[in-house]
Amino acid sequence: MKKIYEKHGDGIQNDDPRLAIEYDPLFKGVLGTGINRRELLQVGGLAALGGGASALPMPTFAAKKKWDPVIKIGYIPITDAAALLIAHDQGYFKDEGIDSVKPTLIRGWSPLVEAFAAHRFNLTHMLIPIPVWMRYNNKYPIKITAWDHTNGSAVLVGKKSGINEPKDFGGKQFAVPYWYSIHNIVSQRIMKAAGIKPVIKPQSAKLAPDECNFLVLAPPSMPPALAAGTIDGYCVAEPFNALGELKAGGKVLRFTGDAWKGHPCCVVVMHEEDAMDPDRAAWAQGVHNAVVRAQILLAENRESMSEILSRDGKGYLPVPKEVVKRAMMFYDPAYYKNPPAIKHPEWDQNRIDFQAWPYRSATELVVSDLKETVVTGDARFLDTLTPEHVANDLVNYDFVKTALEANPKWRNDASVPKEGDPYIRSEVFVL
Repeated sequence: MKKIYEKHGDGIQNDDPRLAIEYDPLFKGVLGTGINRRELLQVGGLAALGGGASALPMPTFAAKKKWDPVIKIGYIPITDAAALLIAHDQGYFKDEGIDSVKPTLIRGWSPLVEAFAAHRFNLTHMLIPIPVWMRYNNKYPIKITAWDHTNGSAVLVGKKSGINEPKDFGGKQFAVPYWYSIHNIVSQRIMKAAGIKPVIKPQSAKLAPDECNFLVLAPPSMPPALAAGTIDGYCVAEPFNALGELKAGGKVLRFTGDAWKGHPCCVVVMHEEDAMDPDRAAWAQGVHNAVVRAQILLAENRESMSEILSRDGKGYLPVPKEVVKRAMMFYDPAYYKNPPAIKHPEWDQNRIDFQAWPYRSATELVVSDLKETVVTGDARFLDTLTPEHVANDLVNYDFVKTALEANPKWRNDASVPKEGDPYIRSEVFVL
């Protein structure tokens, strides 16, 4: 009998042995920890992870420690970290006279935030709202110094969830990777526009027909939770949308970069003393020269970079190269037409793009939207926070601008204005 299989728009087949995931149907063992059946049956308990890191260690400036110029990168296994990983892998830090050690993979945002705060790492990527929360709620001395990438995320739903458009989220369970995330902001915007009210309740709680329950899950836990039916959808960075499509019975409802053109997601962050101490300026400049160089390499060599990042290459991401390639390259309006995940093909975006300039307009929009986004914990610090102050105070623009001036190819990114000042833009957010 002829074997029947599903063939995806990029030519990937469901029964391709190269896509075999080396763990059981619960994805147990991914990143060395996995999740268990109890976690899948009681996913709501994991929502506490979103607020679990709210009590950070007391702020400690790098100057109070013996400074070590060796680059120590911590990262979540998502394509958002690609520029940092490739800068290390290709020896770009070393070309700047800076040593770097093998990046450390961290499974979730809370432990990464805590490890950075404890100075285990001096360079990492974070979801852009996290430094806002760390600096102004926890008084932690952190600086955004560049963007890691743009776009790179999606709203994914189960094929059997009954969700075909945003108004169908009523009564459903939906996961985001962190309360302070672009994923939470964009997902809630999409749902509110469709008349759906985001709420945060125990998963056992009864939901009104117009309520969607939000919870926090670590990115690697999302595909298995979707496959098990304990959640109905999620919004997260790649490659966990590609993996959700290929292995967890998911479909893309909307790419986030198709709603907010060229939006930030993960940003490069440093301890404030490393970014502001004049004695470390040459070191910080070298770091940003390497990161911008890596971004251009990624944008121009997506297929080869996908293999390096994958488990078939250097193993930075725990998925096969076909999954990373899909996450980095497959963005076909014809394939993603039902539901219409790409409504603005004229924007000429990619599934993920790479450019480093931290537009003030985007930072200001993030702060404004955070004030309207449902999160757990005490968010009163946002009440008196102005978008303009955050754009001026949280972000250091100097090193990245110097690096970009030396690498004009960054302007090829579709989200960069082609007329006028490329460092100034108006944000385009169209649902």
